[in-house]
Amino acid sequence: MWRWRPRGCYWKPVWHLLEGDFELTLANAQHIRNVPGRKTDVNDATWIADLLAHGLIRSSFVPPAPIQELRDLTRTRKQLVREVSQHSSRIQKVLEDANLKLGSVLSNVLGKSGRAILQALIAGERDPERLADLAQGTARKKRAELAEALHGRIRPHHRGLLKVHLELVSALEQALAEIDATVGKALASIHESARLLSTMPGISDVTAHVIVAEIAVDMTRFASDAHLCSWAGFCPRNDESAR
Repeated sequence: MWRWRPRGCYWKPVWHLLEGDFELTLANAQHIRNVPGRKTDVNDATWIADLLAHGLIRSSFVPPAPIQELRDLTRTRKQLVREVSQHSSRIQKVLEDANLKLGSVLSNVLGKSGRAILQALIAGERDPERLADLAQGTARKKRAELAEALHGRIRPHHRGLLKVHLELVSALEQALAEIDATVGKALASIHESARLLSTMPGISDVTAHVIVAEIAVDMTRFASDAHLCSWAGFCPRNDESAR
């Protein structure tokens, strides 16, 4: 039996090294916290050993390796989506600084119409009428509003920033496509479980993939649905008031 009090992700390399040769127990540090006093690593190790000997350490859920890999992919995807959103906000900020109100007319500045206009701005186009002519689809109905919103004061400095952010967004979107393809392959053996989840109202395919990656498909690891909700952080704590 080997025990380890995890800190962040530093426990993972040790776990992977010993997995298969030992019966491992991953403990939640908050659950086995010692009383305040003269704390040392030796005292902590002795305290944890005593708890383990008396069966007082509840093992944390560690999914099998394939699920861990899927979890890494879905969490990376979430981070990439967040970064795309951040660069979109920075593009909006640059446009506002140049007094271009593109975001007030287009709901999505990174849509087809928005990107065409951004590319033209980066290339040096200044004429609001010509820029408005680049609108596509339903955005063409807003041509007059676009022409009015594109009367600004854009400088080379702004074009350089727009080019940087737009290229980063394109690179992130390419990485997202690669991640999605890899997730599809990783889900091959448990695709049916993800498909069943996606039949629930409000659960998209992406959300189903995330749920499978976080809780896996073997529900015998959880004593009840209440234990699963607690582990997932959906149960409010019973904190007593000081009043």
